[in-house]
Amino acid sequence: MTSLPTTRVGFPTGAVTGGSTVLAVHPLGDGRTGVVTAETPFHPLDHTWPDQPADTGTLTVDGTELPVLDCLTAAVGPDGGELLVGADIPVRRGDEAWSWLVLHVVGEAPAGLLPGAAVELAVDAERRAALSASHTGCHLLALALNEALAPRWRKDPGRSDALGHPDFDSLAMASSVMDTEASTDTYRLGKSLRKKGFTAEAADDLPALAEALPAVTAAVNERLAGWVAADAPVRIEVPGPELTARRTWHCELPAGPAQLACGGTHLHRLGQLSALETELTLSADGTELVAVTRPKRV
Repeated sequence: MTSLPTTRVGFPTGAVTGGSTVLAVHPLGDGRTGVVTAETPFHPLDHTWPDQPADTGTLTVDGTELPVLDCLTAAVGPDGGELLVGADIPVRRGDEAWSWLVLHVVGEAPAGLLPGAAVELAVDAERRAALSASHTGCHLLALALNEALAPRWRKDPGRSDALGHPDFDSLAMASSVMDTEASTDTYRLGKSLRKKGFTAEAADDLPALAEALPAVTAAVNERLAGWVAADAPVRIEVPGPELTARRTWHCELPAGPAQLACGGTHLHRLGQLSALETELTLSADGTELVAVTRPKRV
């Protein structure tokens, strides 16, 4: 395969439709076809951190509407060799020697779906909005949880969040997954975290985390409710249109501006939510904390 330019994406600014030109058609060997276009509004699954699912929607060519069943990250090396998909890509995501592509997965390709063909792309906007709400809620949960757990650090772990609290979220994170209903964040409370200074045990006048969990949950939800009520604006800082551009989530919270590196999609304002609540669960052995955060959209 000849070298392809890195796909230009519109999803960071909220785009859900767009027209483009087909650059490559790639048989996937299971009755499905991968289609690369020059530009796209679709958000693909990031195989290196698959927290936000891929967009679905439609691709229309010559009046034929094809369901986009999945959307993946693909890449082509500097030698213009084989197009590789997801975990088969052997280099670090964003390697500048490689072309990074959005691969729209459709079924059987019609005769007109060839390189050079003009296509119209449309994301399932309702599903995107639900995923964006969950992703924004995930970031807000991280900040509120960091604040609520700040008293449990015996020493400075050397990493703080944008609001100045010890960054429990990034230091303890094991996995983060979102769907159209909620985000689920799993934190590991192991030896590594304790060495950094976090305590889940009772200390001085601090109750054990298991005992304190209802109060921690209440504090987090109170903070989340206040932020939603403030209708804080949200934006994605986009340094360039390329798929691999390093993007940053920004939210102007009452406590100050917050930002996090993020490659996903988001709400434009917190007022697009009517509520945001989390449920915290601690494993029986105390080694795992799970936060399920559910946004309710207006």
